[in-house]
Amino acid sequence: MYQGFILSNDQQLAALKKYCKKVYIDLDKGPDLPDRSQLLTGDIGGPPRIPPPRGPSVLTAIKTRVTYREQSTVDEELPVAKTAQKKTEVVLKEIMSNVEAGKALDAPRVQEAVSNMTDSVVRNPDAMMLLAKLKDKGGHALDRAFGVSIYMLTFGRFLQMPRDQLDLLGMLGLLQDVGMTAIPEEVVNKNGPLTKTEVMLCRSHLAHSVAILRDTPGLPPELPALAALHHERYDGSGYAQGLKGEQIGLFGSIAGLIDCFDAMIHNRAYGEVYSPSNALNQLYNSRNTLFDGPLVEQFVQCIGIFPVGALVEMNSGEIGIVIAQNMVRRLLPRVMVVLDAKGNPLRPQLILDLAQEPKASPGVPYRIKRTLEQGSVPIDPSEFFL
Repeated sequence: MYQGFILSNDQQLAALKKYCKKVYIDLDKGPDLPDRSQLLTGDIGGPPRIPPPRGPSVLTAIKTRVTYREQSTVDEELPVAKTAQKKTEVVLKEIMSNVEAGKALDAPRVQEAVSNMTDSVVRNPDAMMLLAKLKDKGGHALDRAFGVSIYMLTFGRFLQMPRDQLDLLGMLGLLQDVGMTAIPEEVVNKNGPLTKTEVMLCRSHLAHSVAILRDTPGLPPELPALAALHHERYDGSGYAQGLKGEQIGLFGSIAGLIDCFDAMIHNRAYGEVYSPSNALNQLYNSRNTLFDGPLVEQFVQCIGIFPVGALVEMNSGEIGIVIAQNMVRRLLPRVMVVLDAKGNPLRPQLILDLAQEPKASPGVPYRIKRTLEQGSVPIDPSEFFL
């Protein structure tokens, strides 16, 4: 999707018309446009015009970089990651119940849970990413907190941020929405658009989060202020302070980007669910407007075109789950095939390393045809891993 291709014949054009909602044209590579003035002035539909950056990227705030190497395979790390996930789930449930009861958070337990997750992500990020993508049974708030935290840890590792900053990112992802417990469920889960009053009520969760974290002894002192930033936007259109660009900072920019991505790929009452690749496309088209451009581009590189945990349709018609990235060849991850071309479960499942060119039929290597939205096929991917 991101590297594109040259449209060279009528058959390709027919396929685009049949399957694509949008087509973006690279004006610098079109060899046969007789008059580009209309395209360049926006008189004809084309890709969103990406404004220039407002200043240096927030990535310049990373002064020290650490090289992380995989210390275990996905198969080796998955049992350890499961243990860390279960401990984190217990802590999250206690956090929610304590906050609702007006009790203080147990900071040491939170820090221990985050440290265990960070350890796993440092060894191999794919195992935790797989669990985060498939974990969807603990309740929306719990799953969102866990998923956002893992994405932030994984992205921080990809950006080579120091270990202590990874722990802070993981804790921020876990706790930045803790104030949502103060918002009535009928508002949070409302189907259809919110009224102006309901919007303001939802936005008040930021102040609740900041107050809860500020009143919890033992947490990093910078955490409350960071938790107030994940709804700020690069162009100043966010809330609560309307900060712009560098004012949001590295941690706030990462938190906002990943919070938005995670929201788009999960079922929600107020918006459509996107496949991971479509969500990345939305973010990519928002660079230098809603989000820091270079940061978005690095996040796309980190997550990959076929993210770990994504449901995919193969060129054979079979359905699989991406279980590991190929950092060198992004289009060729490891896939567990779970349904045959007729939709029947495979027992045992078929593991494909697409980089090894396994064959779908004589002379035809397996390839991923497309990613699928969550819930679009009648399987529960978690049963294979959780």
